Amino acid sequence: MVEVANASAVDGAVVNHLERLVLENARKTKAIYSSTTDGSSGRKRLKLDPASASSDPDVSQKALSLRLHAEYSDVQTLPEAIASKLPAAGARKKKARAAPAEEAPSQSEEQTRKLIEGIPSRSSAGPGGSSALVLSRKPPSSSSSTPANPQRNEPQTGLIRRSDILAQPKPDWHPPWKLMRVISGHLGWVRALAVEPDNKWFASGAGDRTIKIWDLATGNLKLTLTGHISTVRGLAISARHPYMFSCAEDKMVKCWDLETNKVIRHYHGHLSGVYALALHPTLDVLVTGGRDGAARVWDMRTRSNVHVLSGHTGTIADLVCQEGDPQVITGSLDSTVRMWDLAAGKTMGVLTHHKKGVRALATHPSEFTFATGSTGSIKQWKCPEGAFMQNFEGHNAIINTLSVNDNNVMFSGGDNGSMSFWDWKSGHRFQGLDTTAQPGSLDAESGIMSSVFDRSGSRLICGEADKTIKIWKADEDATPETHPLEWKPTLARRKF
Repeated sequence: MVEVANASAVDGAVVNHLERLVLENARKTKAIYSSTTDGSSGRKRLKLDPASASSDPDVSQKALSLRLHAEYSDVQTLPEAIASKLPAAGARKKKARAAPAEEAPSQSEEQTRKLIEGIPSRSSAGPGGSSALVLSRKPPSSSSSTPANPQRNEPQTGLIRRSDILAQPKPDWHPPWKLMRVISGHLGWVRALAVEPDNKWFASGAGDRTIKIWDLATGNLKLTLTGHISTVRGLAISARHPYMFSCAEDKMVKCWDLETNKVIRHYHGHLSGVYALALHPTLDVLVTGGRDGAARVWDMRTRSNVHVLSGHTGTIADLVCQEGDPQVITGSLDSTVRMWDLAAGKTMGVLTHHKKGVRALATHPSEFTFATGSTGSIKQWKCPEGAFMQNFEGHNAIINTLSVNDNNVMFSGGDNGSMSFWDWKSGHRFQGLDTTAQPGSLDAESGIMSSVFDRSGSRLICGEADKTIKIWKADEDATPETHPLEWKPTLARRKF
């Protein structure tokens, strides 16, 4: 009887032990699997319950891993609609992982770098690929596997200059220019000059309200045109029509018929004096600008005002037209240069590098470049985006006029009578001199107000404040031996 009781007690203990094992296994199973699925739809969901977590850390880790996987498995890949818009995301990540040091520059960085010519892209920047000051670190010695401890007095970093900052282009040799002829006849400052396309004569406009036609070979006066009632400030002679256009401080823009020597058209619209005028080389349009700060585009034949290019806040002192974009460039006394989209009549870009009013512009006859001049500052730009190229340093005066010929010679004339001749490629000033005021005039009347090269580029015509026109030409007897190039590369060139 006692044995039966002992047997029943042992069986009860075994049953209780098995029941505890079953319950414990059930709790572990529930902790792992029961909360990862929804019984109705079979949809996986996350249900983290700290109270239901097992005391076994391994079981808890597996349960948490399964739950997280069940929750985020639906969003491991992007939807097709979104993935199709990001085709290069994976390639870019792989490229970044493979070579993080050669990260491709962003579009904004490339655009900024493009606006400042001379700064290469990151991919091309090797030793000597940038003109900036860079931080140089001394590499560890390759003879030992562990880097050597630096000495206390030995600098490990230093500022060094890239080698290409000294690699300045050597300027071309140009013969010096000398005075060839002085023409007198005007009774006021000579403010405008224009050369006829066949290079036989040129026109001048002055403060005496007249326009005079001169023989280019002899300097003899051929004709005097009257019609303006104030200082003539701009002249342009058409290469495709027998027309000459003039503008003056009397707000008038006139079209002269060179066959009858009479005015055949007037262009009305300017609210104040008209200071600058230019003809488009291929289109029958005329562009004028003046004190009202607006450049107006006129249809040459119908006299209609096609566009009013507004944006400047000061007087437009000079403007140029060219065949390619930007087809119109204006310089203003508000210290800015604007490039215009002629088709839309809107600004393409604004150059704000000058600190003083921009009084002179000049485009290269064959290159897609142009120059701007203000007080003590002449800058060169590249079209069409207006990328800054270089400074022409050395002419410290109010720059009234700029001219460029096909031989890469640029002339700048100052308000104090100073003259500078430059090499267009390198910006080197190879000749500088002062004009001489004529007898009977004041020294203050030695300013150079206008200039233009003839069609061959061999003669330079200057209109001055002493009421004369001076013609300069290159010295034919000069050679690189008799007039050697005086040029020394500078350590650093100021970019802005």
